[in-house]
Amino acid sequence: MHRLPLVPSRGYRFKVLCLGAHSDDIEIGCGGTVLQLIRHHPNTEFYWVVFSSDREREREARKSVGLFLKGGKRYTVLVKHFRESFFPYVGTKIKDFFEELKGFSPDLIFTHYRFDLHQDHRIINELTWNTFRSHLIWEYEIPKYDGDLGSPNCFVPLDPETCEKKVKYITEVFKTQSAKHWLTPDTFKAIMRLRGVESNAPDQFAEAFYCRKIVF
Repeated sequence: MHRLPLVPSRGYRFKVLCLGAHSDDIEIGCGGTVLQLIRHHPNTEFYWVVFSSDREREREARKSVGLFLKGGKRYTVLVKHFRESFFPYVGTKIKDFFEELKGFSPDLIFTHYRFDLHQDHRIINELTWNTFRSHLIWEYEIPKYDGDLGSPNCFVPLDPETCEKKVKYITEVFKTQSAKHWLTPDTFKAIMRLRGVESNAPDQFAEAFYCRKIVF
């Protein structure tokens, strides 16, 4: 298991791989944590991968990355065009692409939750674990109609300013999704508030993750 230094040595650069099936998944699942990483560790190197997008959603994804990683010194953004909602049926091609990601060798990986009920999300999770066997993986959660939220075991406290930035960026950038009833500020604030209560966060807000294995 690769170890994530609690206090990076002088000049050390964190390497973080962010994986999202769709153009707004990473921001919804771990956007606040990403904002705090950039603020506290601006040398963090990000590899940001979106697996499904059309041209308009790709423009939104790239605009969003520019906001969430503003202040970051090094990042790579890849937007793929695997057919949305059909990931289980094009899994071979997605697996081939995962093999190309091995060269990055991140300290930390953000990916979808193992028991997410969206089929695209589950495939990305399965291939994350299939591909990265010795890495620290945090599985993020996405609220949705299916009601598949669980009991996370890893929390990142967030201050109110970071929460507001996260919500603002998501709701202002992803206009193609604005008609969906769940993409509202109160949805995102509610889950961060709930996770803040569960983790006794100082500012009462947090993002939550599922971590199966961790070595310090």
